Amino acid sequence: REHDARLAARREAERRVASRLSRREALLGERAELEEQVARARGEAPSVAHRAAELERLARRLAGAAEAASAAEAAALRLKEADARLADAVWRAGFDTPQAAADARLAGDEQRLLQRRMDDRQAEEAAVAAELAAPELAGFEPADAESAGAEPAGAAGAEAALASAVARLNAASAAHAEARTRCEQLDRLSARALADARELAPLREEYDRVARLAALTAGTSAENEHRMRLESYVLAARLEQVAAAASARLAHMSAGRYTLVHSDARASGRGRSGLGLHVIDAWTGNERDTATLSGGESFFASLALALGLADVVCEEAGGLRLDTLFIDEGFGSLDDQTLDEVLEVLDSLRERDRSVGIVSHVADLRRRIPAQLEVVKTRTGSAVRHRVPKTG
Repeated sequence: REHDARLAARREAERRVASRLSRREALLGERAELEEQVARARGEAPSVAHRAAELERLARRLAGAAEAASAAEAAALRLKEADARLADAVWRAGFDTPQAAADARLAGDEQRLLQRRMDDRQAEEAAVAAELAAPELAGFEPADAESAGAEPAGAAGAEAALASAVARLNAASAAHAEARTRCEQLDRLSARALADARELAPLREEYDRVARLAALTAGTSAENEHRMRLESYVLAARLEQVAAAASARLAHMSAGRYTLVHSDARASGRGRSGLGLHVIDAWTGNERDTATLSGGESFFASLALALGLADVVCEEAGGLRLDTLFIDEGFGSLDDQTLDEVLEVLDSLRERDRSVGIVSHVADLRRRIPAQLEVVKTRTGSAVRHRVPKTG
């Protein structure tokens, strides 16, 4: 018995050594990956603190760029409103376009010449009116009725033309002044927009780089072939450890046939990849998806994963033990040989001072489990009683 116990202890020690070596290699690989990630994140900065300071400055610059973009948008809106008011003023003045209104504006010399002609015309009209009001013409009557009510030839037409010319001149002057004001505003806005665009150009490049990095870590970028998120990439390392620890249990349950491995193969459609599990069948030498396992095989594969996860959690918690494990159903899908192998694994857990509880309706388990709690249903309610299977 001592020899068997020593052999069992030796096998357990060998398993722990293999587990520790696997854990050490995984930690070394994880450390190298983390150092590489830190180096990539740091870039050309001398330290992480310098990189963080650069990113803070970048954030402030991006905030300024956003404010500048908002100001540019507001300026564009004001420019659009100014264009609308200019078009309305030009249309009310009788012109088709602002350029037509500007072309119709008279030069200073032409305006003065027209004003002198208007003054001369008004002086001439006043002289004619004074002559017509002379006393010697008071009793004059025209030869016919038509000439009696007629005004001096061309006087009414000249006044109408003069009034129309004055109105057009005033409208053209007002339109020209407003158009010149709009042009000055447009020049200022154009210069400001050009300056803002030049200032935003480097920020836009930096934003594109950060956005590309964010899309890569989110798994939405075309450069991320597996569409794997950053958190999935980190969890994949843990899943590899769980699969390695579970494979030792699964190999025992399946008589050495199955081994679990992590898979980061690209998922079909729009699915994410990085957290897949495949099973290696030693009988065929092929690697296939866990969905191809039968019901009983899926049960002890899930059980092996649960035990492997418990082992990894114990190691991560500084050696803290998980002393109690409950398994709810699933044994009914196992044949007799597989059930024996699963119970053998569970017995090995009990030998290391762990408590294993099984919730099942399988009758064969009643003969194999020494300590049982049976739920008895009655009309007055359910009760729990301790039951010891009969032997002999």
